[in-house]
Amino acid sequence: MELTEPAIDAEGPCQACGACCSYSQNWPRFTTEDDAALDLIPGKFVNQRQSGMRCDGDRCSALSGRIGVKTSCAIYAVRPEVCRTCMPGDVECAMARRRHGLPALA
Repeated sequence: MELTEPAIDAEGPCQACGACCSYSQNWPRFTTEDDAALDLIPGKFVNQRQSGMRCDGDRCSALSGRIGVKTSCAIYAVRPEVCRTCMPGDVECAMARRRHGLPALA
C-alpha cells in the first residue's frame, strides 16, 4: 500500500490513521452507554440490532477519509465509550494498524 501522506502525525496520530475504526464489522459496539448517550448518535450510524455502530464492511459508517492518510469521525463528540477508550499506541491500536499494514506508533 502506497501512501501519499505520512501515516503518523505527531500532532494527531488518529486523524492520520483511522485503522481502529476499520477493524471489524462487529466493532465498535455499545457497552456502557446509557439511553441518553445513545440517543445522541444519529440513527443512520447505528446498526439494525441497536448494539453498535453500523459498518460498511469492516469500516464504521461514521468514519470518513482514507485509512493511513487522513480520516475523521462524523460523530466524534458523541462517539461510543469503546471508541473513547482506544488510545494511540495501545494494544488495540497496534493490532488495527498492523491489519492495515501501518507501522506501530512509538
